[in-house]
Amino acid sequence: MSEFNLRKTMKEQIIETVIRLFAGADERDWGKVKNTFAENVELDYSSMTGNPASVVPSEGIITAWRGFLPGFDKTHHQLADFYVMQNGSAALVHYYGKADHFIGDELWIVEGTYDTELIETDGKWIITKHKLNLIKQDGNLDLPARAAARISEQG
Repeated sequence: MSEFNLRKTMKEQIIETVIRLFAGADERDWGKVKNTFAENVELDYSSMTGNPASVVPSEGIITAWRGFLPGFDKTHHQLADFYVMQNGSAALVHYYGKADHFIGDELWIVEGTYDTELIETDGKWIITKHKLNLIKQDGNLDLPARAAARISEQG
């Protein structure tokens, strides 16, 4: 029975790391985001951007998000349907995500599934690979450009 409880606890720790990543982004708490990442992360948003996956230093991801997300008045990520496959100190999490991005009363929505890989190091789970599998974008598709412009104007 204790082995089952240990596995469940690890599964919960893994899911909590993923949730902290998105909560940190929504809160603009870049320290919280950094604490979820390995030093280098394979980032794959190719299904949305068309750019190939690449290994990026975690600081680079944070710099990019810091230079984009605050252009929105707020963002809200909702995550669901976590499926965790763990093998020792490695894990793959597949889950659904919906991201609402607001400027005033206008909304840009991104929906998809994610495949996030983590490793356990020093008793802590950290993200080594993060892939979005885009299902659809909805709402005002001009909002990302407006958010980027708002950041440039603040610059």
